[in-house]
Amino acid sequence: MAAGLPVALLILVLGIIPARAQSAPSDPVDMGAAVYYVTAKRATVYAEPNTLRPYVQLSFREPVFVLSSSDGWSRVHTQDGAYGYVPDASISNVWIRVSKVRKRLFLYRGTQLMMDLAADFGFNPFSDKEKRGSEGERNHWRTPEGAFYVVSKNPRSQFYKAFLLNYPNTEDAERGLVSGLISQREHDAIMAAEKASRAPPMGTRLGGMIEIHGDGTGLSTNWTQGCVAVTNSDMDKLWGWVQEGTPVIIHK
Repeated sequence: MAAGLPVALLILVLGIIPARAQSAPSDPVDMGAAVYYVTAKRATVYAEPNTLRPYVQLSFREPVFVLSSSDGWSRVHTQDGAYGYVPDASISNVWIRVSKVRKRLFLYRGTQLMMDLAADFGFNPFSDKEKRGSEGERNHWRTPEGAFYVVSKNPRSQFYKAFLLNYPNTEDAERGLVSGLISQREHDAIMAAEKASRAPPMGTRLGGMIEIHGDGTGLSTNWTQGCVAVTNSDMDKLWGWVQEGTPVIIHK
């Protein structure tokens, strides 16, 4: 990733807008604007950098374009063309990229690389996740590929600390329904969870409970049941940067 990426491409990379939509803001946006996303469950855009004149409401994980920041406030341009101010604490531009081939986890702030960490992966490191694995089907202990986000943080995980990802997501639900792995009811439950920004059902044949967690070896080995594992010291480094809603891109 290099500085100066087109805004629309950066939004797409972050997974904030589904790839099939590829929608652009309704009004032209300064291509130098920084892409952020809403981390507050409910955020307000104000007409001035204070809370006296609320303007519009923003949704969790909605992208905004930050034009400038000062004294705890950011001047933003929304996708709908509104201009105003939001508290800095309500937005973030931190995201994670995971490379299965390089066996690394990268933490970015915008286009700036902040961390480059060794990571462990699923028993089968080469293939995308298709369904739930088991002791009898270890080949399906795979780390999924695609655009996800951190749906919750667990400070007391059995693997030290963990970020739970929203796998299976809507794309997985569509695939699972077409292939006959899940029922229409299960498909609809996953879609509803995605719309409500909550953890999807984890008990379907698609599998679940995919996390970025601690207790990693630091040696880039393949032992997990599909999760991404880093060392506990690296998990501590990530913990303060990553929030609910942080985008996670996992690829080959």
